[in-house]
Amino acid sequence: MTRTWAEFLGDHEAAPVEDAGDRRGWFERLRDSLASSRQALTRELGFDPGDEESWERIEEALIAADCGVGATVEIVQRLEARDPTSQAELLEGLEEVVAELVTVDGQERLAFDGPPTVVLVVGVNGTGKTTTIGKLAHRLRESGRSVVLAAADTFRAAAEEQLEIWAERAGADFVGSQRGADPAAVAFDAISAAEARGRDVVVVDTAGRLHTQTNLMEELAKVRRVISGRLEGAPHETLLVLDATTGQNGVRQAQLFDEAVGLTGVALTKLDGTAKGGVAVAVTHELGLPVKLIGVGETLDDLQPFDPRDFARALVAQE
Repeated sequence: MTRTWAEFLGDHEAAPVEDAGDRRGWFERLRDSLASSRQALTRELGFDPGDEESWERIEEALIAADCGVGATVEIVQRLEARDPTSQAELLEGLEEVVAELVTVDGQERLAFDGPPTVVLVVGVNGTGKTTTIGKLAHRLRESGRSVVLAAADTFRAAAEEQLEIWAERAGADFVGSQRGADPAAVAFDAISAAEARGRDVVVVDTAGRLHTQTNLMEELAKVRRVISGRLEGAPHETLLVLDATTGQNGVRQAQLFDEAVGLTGVALTKLDGTAKGGVAVAVTHELGLPVKLIGVGETLDDLQPFDPRDFARALVAQE
């Protein structure tokens, strides 16, 4: 069954109940969004258990869907061990194996260790980071949690204004600064404000940066150090917002951001515009990072908790 926000937030009482119709509707949106990836993965497989070329076509399809070489080898080995005798058995096995590979046991929920819980959000430019933060804040407020949004992107001209709009829309507090201020100081002030006001969650927006920009990655590491020094155990979550259209480049992004700030998970966005949905498999397999959130559009409901079974079914199943 589709993972609900109640389960994701680890609070079955406070979070609103989502009915079966809502969950079915979300799955249909997810399946539609993964149509290109599903086509890249399953078209013309023409599986014949006695034909060696069938396995080569499976490998090519997995690579085309951007599952990555390492994950592809693992998937094929697991499928061969199942010894499928038909196309239907192959696809059933593929769905199960993909679900297994994108499951990171014990890391499926958002960690709440506060108050305040601090969520640091990072990523390159153009991934939808600030929008993802706004949607997350909205969901947190719906679940009954009070939220502070911290505008630690002090360089992009419209960043603070954009985040402040999201804060107003979500009913969250907002902490900003003058343009060009120290991002770490903004994060520090936001935590102080959350403690003083008794808020539950602080979500820290950071400036988008290329993973290859060493000086900016060092600055990001400083933000994390200041947060950690200000509040023991923080940040409790460090999420990378990853654009699915980047494919295998996203794996490299995740690796370098993880080295700089110690990621706890990934929010995968823009799945509705790509045939590279297999990057979720690659990131989880290569780095052991759980995908925690998944985005397939622009509306508030298009950001949802990642459910491995739903993802695998939407990626593979023909009906």
